[in-house]
Amino acid sequence: MDKLLIDDPALHASALAGLTASPKTLEAKWFYDAAGSALFERITELPEYYPTRTEAAILRAGTDRLAAAVPDDAALVELGSGASVKTRILLDRLDHLAAYVPIDISATFLAQVAEGLRAAYPALPILPVTGDFMSPVTLPPRIADRPKVAFFPGSTIGNLEPADATALLARIRDWPGIARFILGVDLVKDPATLTAAYDDAAGVTAAFNLNLLHRLNREAGADFDPDGFAHEARWNADAARIEMHLVSRHAQTVRLGDTEIAFAAGESIHTENSHKYTRDSLAGLAGVAGWRIADWMTDPDDLFAVSILEPAP
Repeated sequence: MDKLLIDDPALHASALAGLTASPKTLEAKWFYDAAGSALFERITELPEYYPTRTEAAILRAGTDRLAAAVPDDAALVELGSGASVKTRILLDRLDHLAAYVPIDISATFLAQVAEGLRAAYPALPILPVTGDFMSPVTLPPRIADRPKVAFFPGSTIGNLEPADATALLARIRDWPGIARFILGVDLVKDPATLTAAYDDAAGVTAAFNLNLLHRLNREAGADFDPDGFAHEARWNADAARIEMHLVSRHAQTVRLGDTEIAFAAGESIHTENSHKYTRDSLAGLAGVAGWRIADWMTDPDDLFAVSILEPAP
């Protein structure tokens, strides 16, 4: 039997822990290699995927309120910045910023985005940081003495379990000079709208989910047959979340390094959660971490909200 090469030991270790657990899981942070990041940008343009365009509209309508919440000479620090598309709405209006600090786990993608931002905003220091925002991140020394505003759009906080979301909010609350937290959250709504947003007719979300298996094959010493798994989106009403799964189409065994992992027909790998919020549920989550809601902006249909948090007394 040929030895399977492991190029990314951290990915291998994470996958081994998740796939030998019951039920089987994979951490959603591994979605975002270069291919996954590009697929996600395609998802944001799909007709079923309302969060991106709805949040962008809220940001455009609320630029004056957002500008008033950002102190002079502040650094805008974005968690999981991706292509920084919505960030440009803020950068176009916030002419009193001292710097923009995008944080992203994909170094190659981040470097490309930073280069484009420097061309678009030549007077604004762009200080990219490669890292996992779920761990402590070292911010650039250049902004050490600046007030800081965290920006976390896209309802990415919904991908975190409540305890992890609270821990992240608390960690940001402890940043020296933290002044505000601009946070996008997807709101609870009818299940049909929610499910369609995570299972589009063109199959882009399915490709995004299945890309995890391709990445494991390429970097973590796995031999998945991606055609042997199907993408599935499920609404979990009790937990107020959409779940993404990769469901085994038949009984099969997959190698991961030296470990063989058996799948029963219909058994799934739980790859992502996307929690949905109400204003009250977000206020409760934020309050535990030392924040209060200072402003709440939503669209006319109450699909999505942008909240401005400030440190609680």
